[in-house]
Amino acid sequence: MSGIDNTNTKVNGKFKEIDFSDTQTAFAHKSDKELKNAQWLFRMMSQPALVNVGSQLGLVALKLRLPFVKTIVKNTIFEQFVGGRTLLESQKAIDALYKQKVYTMLDYSAEAKVTEEDYNKTMNEVIRAIEFADNNDSTPIVVTKITGMARFELLEDVSRSKPFTKESRAEYKIVLKRLDSICHVARERGVGIFFDGEETWIQDAIDHLVNVMMRRYNRDKAVVYNTFQMYRKDRLSFLLHSFDQAKAHGYILGAKLVRGAYMEKERKRAEEMGYPSPIHDTKAATDDAYNQAVRFCLDNYERLASCNASHNADSAQLQARIITEKNLPQNHPHLNFCQLYGMSDHLTFNLASAGYNVAKYLPYGSVQEVTPYLIRRAQENTAVAGDMGRELKLISDEVKRRKL
Repeated sequence: MSGIDNTNTKVNGKFKEIDFSDTQTAFAHKSDKELKNAQWLFRMMSQPALVNVGSQLGLVALKLRLPFVKTIVKNTIFEQFVGGRTLLESQKAIDALYKQKVYTMLDYSAEAKVTEEDYNKTMNEVIRAIEFADNNDSTPIVVTKITGMARFELLEDVSRSKPFTKESRAEYKIVLKRLDSICHVARERGVGIFFDGEETWIQDAIDHLVNVMMRRYNRDKAVVYNTFQMYRKDRLSFLLHSFDQAKAHGYILGAKLVRGAYMEKERKRAEEMGYPSPIHDTKAATDDAYNQAVRFCLDNYERLASCNASHNADSAQLQARIITEKNLPQNHPHLNFCQLYGMSDHLTFNLASAGYNVAKYLPYGSVQEVTPYLIRRAQENTAVAGDMGRELKLISDEVKRRKL
């Protein structure tokens, strides 16, 4: 991502910390009505019991195709966290972000599909998104999940090194062809493609598939990016190993850094199946691993394209400080930040105002398709202590500032 005019964040030769409490900048893109609606929604989402009950009822009601449920979802949580039902419907959100110097990463929110027809539909939709992105300077990246294009059990078997049967080998080759089709179009169109991280018990297969694509398509520039979930105890060493592999084979490593999205699920499975949890025991250990990864990526930015995909203000401030103190070009395409659409606007828009490459993950799709994503989003962020409270406080501060 590059091309937006940048602002120097040095004052008298020293780094000037970004004021992430600046709610005027953070919510300049929201009307008074939108701000009040967001305040109400985050107030509801700050109640874990309400979120859990609502999530279960919502899934059941959607399976029963009750029309009033779609209407409720569309007018509340969908409006906050989703760009639209289609790419064209998402254009309004894309334009509003770009007006504030924020890029968009298009995320077709299809996951855990189960039929070959579904897998091919996802592949075609991702290619359509790449072609759409090619015609918009504001959309340099498309995001996808491999479970939208491959059977979960196949990925699990490959991750466990289970020997291929004739049928499973043929199935795996088809998965490779789907990914290759996507990455080929992405390279031809000059658009990046992020592959999201998923559960540990299928991640080895995902890592292999993405590394094959990086080796093929990242020769001259970063097209393909893998995701490193830094709440895993082994991911810092895996990041270093991945970089060594990229150097050895002559390609640029694409690395999206996240803390992780399946913490409770991972710990529960480890306990139930009697193996050590793959997740760091403390938040401090995760934060340390994440920030070490940020430093490593910036130290090697010429051969490592990274995206700091965090909602953590300290990690964002750290990257901004290193970029400034090392006098790295703020708009270098290998130095990026991103946050989820509808979350952490205090980071996104203040980083953009300070001149850094920053984007929003913008999911799109029908209400039926994106509801599992939305429910996970609500549950994850409610489970993380302070996330909902922080969002609500910042929005409430801006409501008070505007005297609404």
